[in-house]
Amino acid sequence: MTTFFRHDADLYFPDSDGKPMADNTEQFRWIVLIKENLEILFADEPNVFVAGDLLWFPVKSRLISPVAPDTMVVFGRPKGRRGSYKQWQEDNIAPQVVYEILSPSNNAEEMERKLEFYQTYGVEEYYQYDPDRYELKGWHRLGEQLLPIAHIDGWTSPRLGIRFGVGNHELVIYRPDGRQFLSSVELEQQAEQERLRAEQERLRAEQERQRAEEAKQQLQDMQALLQQYRDRFGELDR
Repeated sequence: MTTFFRHDADLYFPDSDGKPMADNTEQFRWIVLIKENLEILFADEPNVFVAGDLLWFPVKSRLISPVAPDTMVVFGRPKGRRGSYKQWQEDNIAPQVVYEILSPSNNAEEMERKLEFYQTYGVEEYYQYDPDRYELKGWHRLGEQLLPIAHIDGWTSPRLGIRFGVGNHELVIYRPDGRQFLSSVELEQQAEQERLRAEQERLRAEQERQRAEEAKQQLQDMQALLQQYRDRFGELDR
């Protein structure tokens, strides 16, 4: 069931920061890839909310500027349409997992501020990927601190169950069942390949059935001929 959340009447908490979602095609590709595959992963979980480039207001205060994670996952909140994520309207549940995909316009100071924001407002897992450098970083909350993940290659997200691989100069993300995160085009191609394989299996099964039917019919024909011989000449000599 889709849930619709009312807009907050206070204009101090807008639903847009006026910034583009991505600066280039590669950044946009990774944002969409991660967000869409996480939505697929949790499609049957009504109380897991996944969003991309959505402003997150952690507290109802004009003094705290919001951030818009490239992707965020919130366990304990229903799916539904939102203009922004106003935490005081969401049972005060903070996003547990956030992703940032870097672009050339991001600088170290900006990313340090975001890390501090996620540290302050309760994010459990924070992942940062630079597609130009093929560099993945991660932080995992232990107690009150977001601490760097020392060995990110092969790391499995405690919340999401997904696994990261950074070999061959490309980030690869695997679902809990071992399947790889794929783009919509790749998913369509995979579905078509599976359909073709299923059709080939059906044809093979049909051919096997026909061969079995033919063999059965040949056996019946031979048995009928043998019975005709016996009826005419008697039992065969042994």
